[in-house]
Amino acid sequence: MTYTEASMHALRHRGDELADATVAALFERGEVGKFNTLMRYVSTAGAPLPDGLPEAAREYLAATSAPPDWVDWAEMEKARLFFIDNNVHISTALSFAAMPACYVVPRVARLLSATHSLRYPSKRMAETGQFTVYLMQPDAFEAGSRFIPAAQKVRLLHASIRHHLKRENRWDVAEWGTPICQEDMIGGQMFFSLVVLDSLHRLGIHMSTEGAEAYFYAWRVVGAILGVDQDAVPKNLAEARAFLDLYMVTHMGPSEEGAELTRQLIDLYEEVVPGTFFDPIVSALIRHLVGDTCADWLDVPRTPWDTVVKAVPHLLGVLEAIEDRSPLGAWALDRLGHLTTVFELSSLTRGRVMHYAVPEQLKKDYGVSTSPPRSRRWTPPAPTLR
Repeated sequence: MTYTEASMHALRHRGDELADATVAALFERGEVGKFNTLMRYVSTAGAPLPDGLPEAAREYLAATSAPPDWVDWAEMEKARLFFIDNNVHISTALSFAAMPACYVVPRVARLLSATHSLRYPSKRMAETGQFTVYLMQPDAFEAGSRFIPAAQKVRLLHASIRHHLKRENRWDVAEWGTPICQEDMIGGQMFFSLVVLDSLHRLGIHMSTEGAEAYFYAWRVVGAILGVDQDAVPKNLAEARAFLDLYMVTHMGPSEEGAELTRQLIDLYEEVVPGTFFDPIVSALIRHLVGDTCADWLDVPRTPWDTVVKAVPHLLGVLEAIEDRSPLGAWALDRLGHLTTVFELSSLTRGRVMHYAVPEQLKKDYGVSTSPPRSRRWTPPAPTLR
């Protein structure tokens, strides 16, 4: 697939017809509060829908209750094993590369500032982490899992944000396009897939081509479930590179909202890490993974750790050597990775399950085990823009 400024412009003015129609019906009939109250009890796939659920919501949930029929389940299993093998590294990349990449797109930063309370900044990270953990469970798409209901609610959350911003005339559609448009949804999919893979490569993580492609594929499936147009989305890593290069060159830049969101992110993780000695490593990791230009736009402070953090790939190389040579070492490191991820998510959620709901109003002001084969090591696709 070839991406041009014209094709990107078209995606910029498209939302999600099914979710948008559902949210419009809920607001027109005054049923948003009832929907949110009842849907708190629908947290697992296959659970019976509660009596009194608005008919528009019931129809939407029925239409979105199953993954696409084109899903390759063998590829999804490869992605799950890739996640197990690299869960700490993926969590690091999501937190310190993918999220800052969102913030360096000013209109995305403005959206995030408009829809999240500054008093609870960890909610954004907690929702992302919980969603990813749900996705990578072995039964993610089966009855009893939490992923499908979470995805259904996130899709309606996006639609409700579009509804509010356009109805309240708080969004310049002519300049910025539709809020959470198809272009930005595909961009987010690239942040959580290709940017994460780029970051693992930058950290020196040994990835097989098969594992990297499977991880990207899993996020293609997620995008489809979240309402991304499958005729427009990149189908492979080379197409993903072409899309991401054009998207970032077209839209990235500094903004007050991006800098404020980054400050929240840094403060959050400095609070999670015990003590203060290692606090500067948070800023250093972000700068190392997103590069100096983006880090300067986001006002990421420079610290003495900026040089030290460059030794991280060497340390991770030693750990990978232990993992490769010792089955017991591999088990221990995978288990440690799982426990670290669980601890991080628990810290972010403060021990609570995050409930995705349709906001009835927005903030009044914008705030500022078995591993994949290690043959055919993955390397990132080359840049498409010179």
